Amino acid sequence: RYFTRGVPSEDGRVVTRQESGRSEDFYRDRWRHDKEVRSTHGVNCTGSCSWRVFVRDGIISWEVQATDYPETGPDMPGQEPRGCPRGASFSWYVYNPARVRYPYVRGRLLDLWRDAREIHEDPVDAWASIADDPQKTAAYKSARGHGGFVRSTWDEMLELSAAAHIHTIKKYGPDRVGAVSPIPAMSPVSHISGSRYVALTGGTQLSFYDWYADLPPASPQVFGEQTDVPESADWWNASYLMIWGTNVPVTRTPDAHFMVEARYRGQKVAVVSPDYAEHVKFADDWLPVPPGADSALAMAMGHVVLKEFYVDKQTPFFIDYATRFTDLPFLVLLREVEGAYAADRFLTAADLSAADPEAHLSAADPEAAWKTVVWDKRAAGPAVPNGSQGFRWSEQEQGRWNLELGEIEPALTLLDVDHETVEVLLPRFDTTPAGTLRRSVPVVHLGGRPVTTVFDLLLAQYGVARKGLPGRWPETYEDDEPYTPGWQEKFTKISAATVTRVAREFALNAEATNGRSMILMGSGVNHWFHADITYRAVMTLLLACGCVGRNGGGWAHYVGQEKIRPLTGWSTLAAALDWTRPPRHNCGTEWYYLATDQWRYEQFGPDALASPLAQGQLKGKTTIDALVQAERLGWQVTYPTFDRNPLLLAEEAAQAAQEGRFLNDYMVEELSQGRLRFSVEDPDDPVNWPRLLFIWRANLLGSSGKGHEYFIRHLIGSDVDNLRAEETPPQQRPKDVVWRESAPMGKLDLLVTLDFRMTSTGAFADVILPAATWYEKADLSCTDMHPYIHS
Repeated sequence: RYFTRGVPSEDGRVVTRQESGRSEDFYRDRWRHDKEVRSTHGVNCTGSCSWRVFVRDGIISWEVQATDYPETGPDMPGQEPRGCPRGASFSWYVYNPARVRYPYVRGRLLDLWRDAREIHEDPVDAWASIADDPQKTAAYKSARGHGGFVRSTWDEMLELSAAAHIHTIKKYGPDRVGAVSPIPAMSPVSHISGSRYVALTGGTQLSFYDWYADLPPASPQVFGEQTDVPESADWWNASYLMIWGTNVPVTRTPDAHFMVEARYRGQKVAVVSPDYAEHVKFADDWLPVPPGADSALAMAMGHVVLKEFYVDKQTPFFIDYATRFTDLPFLVLLREVEGAYAADRFLTAADLSAADPEAHLSAADPEAAWKTVVWDKRAAGPAVPNGSQGFRWSEQEQGRWNLELGEIEPALTLLDVDHETVEVLLPRFDTTPAGTLRRSVPVVHLGGRPVTTVFDLLLAQYGVARKGLPGRWPETYEDDEPYTPGWQEKFTKISAATVTRVAREFALNAEATNGRSMILMGSGVNHWFHADITYRAVMTLLLACGCVGRNGGGWAHYVGQEKIRPLTGWSTLAAALDWTRPPRHNCGTEWYYLATDQWRYEQFGPDALASPLAQGQLKGKTTIDALVQAERLGWQVTYPTFDRNPLLLAEEAAQAAQEGRFLNDYMVEELSQGRLRFSVEDPDDPVNWPRLLFIWRANLLGSSGKGHEYFIRHLIGSDVDNLRAEETPPQQRPKDVVWRESAPMGKLDLLVTLDFRMTSTGAFADVILPAATWYEKADLSCTDMHPYIHS
């Protein structure tokens, strides 16, 4: 009132002033816009959030989170706010100095190309004159990674790329062309634009999750399908939540509020994390497991659950769930080992003798080898229930690929039926070298061989003792015997009492709520060696508690946008299934292992990973030897498949057919006579090299090029590879693969990448084509975290 000029109010509480406001114009002008566009970020972020993008004079001025998501329900929190600081700053990428705005090509290659075009009228002949001349290819391959790009035009670079593609198909075959474009869900239209072209021209689309180690391989191992998890809104329904290997507030920022809000309704949270990260502050219990020791904790928790809820008392909900929805009642054949027995494989309908109408068997069933068997308590004999793999493809028994048991009552354990007891050997890997455990299980004899249930083997493996079963068993939780809470202490440094309490609470909650105990997981666990076994230990815990498939329960692994919602339409377009099938899809891990010659440096054989109860199939083999065996037996497919152009091979086979020979007979004869060989048997033969590689929506040589120096030397051919590893010594080299004394450098004739910014892949590419960002193109985005498809 005394230091500023203005008009005071009558009560003296308010002073009204009039000023020009010029000092405020600069920040008011910052938010002005003439257009609003709805968009999203196709960056493989699991959040997949919708954003409002504001534009002025064709320039992005700012972006803000959308807040108009449909309601999730009257008794659940809403989806918003969905977004994070990373998304709010994406427009900086659009105008970043590293933005690729024009087609670029390596200068040495462009000189060679323009010289060749002056001589050859046909672009394919022009490319052939370069690619077939070792001196010319060495000139531009060695320059990869050194810069030296020059600006070109779209027409010129498309002509060069197409000519290289056609020449490669004619000379070597379409399967010498590789394509890398991961995570379709983050921008399926952009993915289709390239993958469809590759499929229509016979090229090879490489997988990515197996190479990234993002999606857990345990999921198809256990469930037979790709990772299928609940939306983040279902976290709200969980009454006990374990966060294991994922820092939710940081890596799941748009969804973390569901967990935070559920705390207000009494949800208990236990966090498994080696460090005090952001998510630990939300925990009721923090279990600071050292990196890599997660499986010890999971096994010990499973020991407690199986002992207290299946043996000490039989929990009706758990027993019913395990019997109806898991493989625990299925019968397993045992084989003799060292005076005892070991688990062999599932007993199938094909193993049973004559037809038995009471057990729903058929001696002439062509799918019998794929139908698993249970012990039917009502019939006091074996029975084949619905739902196993043999029913999925059976034309005679359509409609039986379901879990309807009908009159069959599977026995979870053979301890409750007329049985014998035998000792079994079980592998243990907590010692060096790996050893065995000698325990016992109940068995019945079918077809002259002893069988037991998966459940009986599981209890033996976990060290859960039962009356009437002899052997060395832990007596208390404190015993230092696999896999007790006391045993896990030496690996995790977490007290046996804490592990016992957490496991008991987890199971008690599941019992009281019919399975509403949930475990959130992420790459913190999945990126560790033997992650599949660690995950299976966690899944066993959840399945034993009846949690999987329940709202508010089960396992929830999130790493990237793995859920492609319009799957059927995308699959048809992306793989060109409306034109041809099957497409050439190759396991990326295998392709890179061969193409980058990492097998030449391998000094760790697969037999080192074998179970002490293994039967010697891997003894003396190298990893690539095992790969050759898988290829020969049809377990695995590799592209290129043979050391001959598949187009020429098809012509030869057609000629043989005209001579009255069957295609299969012709191929078998060519292979058996040694005139035709699998490419994996000689990956360094120039006819077996990948020649072209197209990369879009990915930074293969940066964020996902495991073994970067091998990529650079052998696949790229640059002289800046920095590879220091020693090759495998002669006595450890593969037996089924040709070893060439001089390892190839620069297998690729052409590397083309499409990106909106200069990346590590671009630095080593031959051709860089500019791509539109997510704000500049029409596309879609979807995720497993919510049901919405953004555009």
